[in-house]
Amino acid sequence: MTKPAKVTPMLRQYMEIKEQYEDTILFFRMGDFYEMFFEDAVTASRVLGITLTSRSSKSDENKIPMCGVPFHAVSGYLTKMVKAGFRVAICEQVEDPREAKGVVKREVVRVVTPGLVTEEQLLDDKTNRYLAAVSVPRISKKNKEFGISLLDITTGEFLVTERVEIGEVIDELTRMSPSEILLEIGKPEEKNIIAESLEQFLPDVCLTYRPSHTFQLDTARETLLDHFQTVNLAGFGCEDMPYGISAAGALLDYILETQKTDISHVERLVPIDLANVLLIDDSSRRNLEIAQTIVGGKREGSLLHTLDYTCTPMGARLLRRRLLFPLRDVDSINARLMTVEQLFRDASLRENLRDTLSRVYDLERLNSRVVLGRANARDLTAVKYSFAQLPEIKNMLKMFEEGLLKEISDEIDDLSDLRQLIDYGIREDAVVSLREGNIIKEGFNEELDELIAVLRDGKQMILSHEAKERERTGIAKLKIGFNKVFGYYLEVSKGQLANVPDYFIRKQTLVNAERYITPELKEFENKVMGAQDKRLELEYKLFSEIRDKVAEKSAAIIHAAAQIARLDVFTSLAEVARRNRYVSPLVNEGDEITIIEGRHPVIEKSLPPGKFVPNDVHLDQHSEEVLIITGPNMAGKSTILRQTALIVLMAQMGSFVPAEEAEIGVVDRIFTRVGAMDDLRKGQSTFMVEMNETANILNNATEKSLVILDEIGRGTSTFDGLSIAWAVAEDLVEKNGKGVKTLFATHYHELTELSLTHKRVKNYNIAVREWNDAIIFLHKLMKGGTNRSYGIQVASLAGVPSKVVDRAGEILRNIEKGELNPQGEPRIASDGKRYSDDMKKAEEQPSQLSLFGGYEDPVREKINSLQLENLTPLEALNLLFELKNMNK
Repeated sequence: MTKPAKVTPMLRQYMEIKEQYEDTILFFRMGDFYEMFFEDAVTASRVLGITLTSRSSKSDENKIPMCGVPFHAVSGYLTKMVKAGFRVAICEQVEDPREAKGVVKREVVRVVTPGLVTEEQLLDDKTNRYLAAVSVPRISKKNKEFGISLLDITTGEFLVTERVEIGEVIDELTRMSPSEILLEIGKPEEKNIIAESLEQFLPDVCLTYRPSHTFQLDTARETLLDHFQTVNLAGFGCEDMPYGISAAGALLDYILETQKTDISHVERLVPIDLANVLLIDDSSRRNLEIAQTIVGGKREGSLLHTLDYTCTPMGARLLRRRLLFPLRDVDSINARLMTVEQLFRDASLRENLRDTLSRVYDLERLNSRVVLGRANARDLTAVKYSFAQLPEIKNMLKMFEEGLLKEISDEIDDLSDLRQLIDYGIREDAVVSLREGNIIKEGFNEELDELIAVLRDGKQMILSHEAKERERTGIAKLKIGFNKVFGYYLEVSKGQLANVPDYFIRKQTLVNAERYITPELKEFENKVMGAQDKRLELEYKLFSEIRDKVAEKSAAIIHAAAQIARLDVFTSLAEVARRNRYVSPLVNEGDEITIIEGRHPVIEKSLPPGKFVPNDVHLDQHSEEVLIITGPNMAGKSTILRQTALIVLMAQMGSFVPAEEAEIGVVDRIFTRVGAMDDLRKGQSTFMVEMNETANILNNATEKSLVILDEIGRGTSTFDGLSIAWAVAEDLVEKNGKGVKTLFATHYHELTELSLTHKRVKNYNIAVREWNDAIIFLHKLMKGGTNRSYGIQVASLAGVPSKVVDRAGEILRNIEKGELNPQGEPRIASDGKRYSDDMKKAEEQPSQLSLFGGYEDPVREKINSLQLENLTPLEALNLLFELKNMNK
């Protein structure tokens, strides 16, 4: 920032504050505007699309760039700045300009960053907005643990965990999708490692570097203890997480530094416990499109979108978390399923609950705004309406004597005292701005009522005073007027001056009249003229007192919101089960997965009713552990694979599933290798992506896992791909002597031969029917393998021009007859001539080219060339010895 030659006191103040917030755009309050200067003004004018002016006169060579935005519309401008990737420091006037001596005192009261926004325009009601911190340990052979902490300031949710490897850190962060991540300054090697990974996997996230001392364990622990007012962190279950504590303390320090306000709604630090969670890695979450689609990253088209019939924002966010953290504990899963069952069966209760829940606002975020001091009158009115639904909800749940619904009812505080306070004090038609008045009801405060009466009845009071003075003085035409110089005055014409009493004080002489004031009139003037300012000040004070009383009950509000969210999720799952014909799965500790007439929950919704073809799937670790599924493209192999994984996931999150029957033995992890595409951003080819995901599966899958594989090895040459696919399938069926439950879709029909050597491998195919050189997809999973891919027919269905399809058929027939080698080159006969139909007999039926046959076997050739009738016994023994050596 280039300093001008001459600096006014105000600009000097601006530059002093700006030096403390160099990495932000400083919104500097000047009366009714936030103004920006120097480089900030140039940047802001470009991002916000507002006019860039200058503060200096036109003749000044050192013009100071300047732009500004109205204070009452600042939220929209903040939204634009943060979306563009900038941090904004809000600098307010912290003293009354009328009482200031010299430059008005100003201070930064808040820094807005991507991870710390409360503006509704930047928030998605259905998704948490997390700020994260990652503590990176010194490189050590003994310990490489990373600490991770996440906090959503809009709800108060504060999480902590530790991970051993960078890959696990990335997996956790991609699951939670934070908007901003804090990293430590001062550890160049580790910082670069984690930063590079974050830039690859979370390219849009904002990375903020913080001082090293904030991550030091003792400092971080002290920050947490000061906030929670405890002597240790044992009560939160994270005392044995030193790296997690380092991250959590650094994160909290950042919030305290930037928000400069009470954050008492952040009540506890919750460890992320993965011991009871069905783990799904980042690539599998993307492949299964659990929370967003692979293409476009959209919510619509995902499993989450299909299941979300929630009525409240809190419920929508909890549903998302449950999808990302399915359970492994059978008792907990079945408790959830029982609750969904109760609401599924009682349609009247479910509908009444959903109707009531739809009138509950976002209590979590409303409470956050209350505690942070940013709630307005409309926010408190929304809180009041939400509280009004709680007694009704408790009443509807009183019929349950046990289970989770009784637990929810017992845990809800109806908060009637706060509802009555807001109802008594806050006007329902209050404006958004707290400085414009009209927010407190009459009858709430006697002093305010008097001020309101003065403002409302001021004109009538003037007329009454005028009439009183006329009667008192006998001056019939006396009148009261007002101007900005003298304020209120009494005007008497020249002809009536003889009747002017002694207590009239002359203020102005006109041509035809004299103007006077009286002590009583000045007292009235002071009362009327100051009433508006006094009213605005008093209303703001009274509103703040009400808001503070609501903030004192933050813990109860958060707890009530949590119970509402739980109830909302259960009613949503019951509703989607009713609408989509889902059934309650049988979940147990067994090792079998049996799905009868299973359907893909997302795809079936995109088809006309009854058009989706359901399928049965059975997996166990005795006879059907690895299913090799063959069939043409577009026949539905990938759909069956994905729907199996999604049904297991839904069951373990506590949801009914799209099937006629389902028995699910809980799995610890779901792995998928589905689809293939280059990831140019990470510099990885299709094959490298495929092999990375395959390696992850082979290294981490257990006998309790479910593995979904689709077309392993197709990213490389045919022979390499087949070899890899074969070896992967063998490893999965033999892993740890128990194997892994696996669905393996492939075009390598040779893999069906695995069933001959491994009794737990079974072959299945997707049925098709041929008709006049065309095929009809039946989308039905059948026992047995197939030896055809129908690639040319599929190409025709996909719209490939007919001449290309015909030529492909001709080439295929030539290859099958032996005229062309697999590379499409003409074969040459021993006499140097090209093969023809006369030189080689064509195959009767086309078939898949064998990748294990078709080569010259020297042993067979030797045997076929023998004339056995001429062999002596000694020659036969020598020949047997020769053949044995040839076969080594």
